[in-house]
Amino acid sequence: MARAFGDASLLPEAVSSRVVGDFHITKHIKHPSPRPHHHSSTPLRLHYPYRRPSPLPPLHSQPHSATMDSLVAQYSRPATETEIFQDDEIAQLENDLAPSLSLKFAMPPIASSQQWLRAMTDDHSNPNCPIKIAHGTTTLAFRFKGGIIVATDSRATAGNWIASQTVKKVIEINSALLGTMAGGAADCQYWLAYLGMQCRLHELRHKRRITVCAASKILANLVYSYKGMGLSMGTMCAGVTPSEGPALYYIDSDGTRLAGNLFCVGSGQTFAYGVLDAEYKYDLEDEEALELGRRSILAATHRDAFSGGYINLYHVKEAGWVKHGFNDTNPIFWKTKLEKGEFSNVTADLD
Repeated sequence: MARAFGDASLLPEAVSSRVVGDFHITKHIKHPSPRPHHHSSTPLRLHYPYRRPSPLPPLHSQPHSATMDSLVAQYSRPATETEIFQDDEIAQLENDLAPSLSLKFAMPPIASSQQWLRAMTDDHSNPNCPIKIAHGTTTLAFRFKGGIIVATDSRATAGNWIASQTVKKVIEINSALLGTMAGGAADCQYWLAYLGMQCRLHELRHKRRITVCAASKILANLVYSYKGMGLSMGTMCAGVTPSEGPALYYIDSDGTRLAGNLFCVGSGQTFAYGVLDAEYKYDLEDEEALELGRRSILAATHRDAFSGGYINLYHVKEAGWVKHGFNDTNPIFWKTKLEKGEFSNVTADLD
């Protein structure tokens, strides 16, 4: 038989006590047992909820198993609602209340996403492609003894539709470095802006301006990791540094990176190259170089349907770049024709 813990005098208002099986039950009427002091040597009394037992026959008249069954029935309680669920049902309920992150992605039913993207966006091989990416341009840059000339047009097309006549295709990466846009407008704008951020971080870390060689390599590495995924870029990085002098690099969306003296990129490059190759030389004066860049873009806008709008002209020096206007091609065309006799296929006689 279990004996009660502690002194019975600590139980105020205790009125009855009886023994049921191996349990010693004390019934309280009003007050709970007071909390003993920490310094008291009296052990703590264990209190259990009181349940009135039902009358039992003498223990000797029942078998042992029947006695245990009776005790279990008397002191057991019905199962709560949460105890009815099995472990798998509880787990399912938790998943329904707080679903986990799904890593399933919807994939198009095609064998090669690169080939599908090219078929849907390449209007040269498929004029009826459903997605018309804005492209079509003429950009050029060349080195000479006074620095680098960068010139572009400003027309953006989407298929046969002229989307804009005032696109700024020269990206000012920093105060001494310029980039040009040709291909997909969104791709060029995003990645050249990202290159500008990387150049600024390099300057903050190393306390010096980044070289043109390093900047072009960063851009080539970035776009190479997306090779075959639909990027459309043909850009140039132009700058002048004390260690490099005038430096010019061409980078495209396949990761190609080339250094050279002059580059033309875009749908009108054939017409611009015709003027540049005829009159380019390294020892040009500043005004001669600016006029050569202007006339090369003008020739491209005259013959290429995807080039036009305005001529954007920059001169890059070691101290930084200088902008030389954003000028409409029409007045320049007529001035060149009347003063120099060029574009003889166009007549000025309206009679």
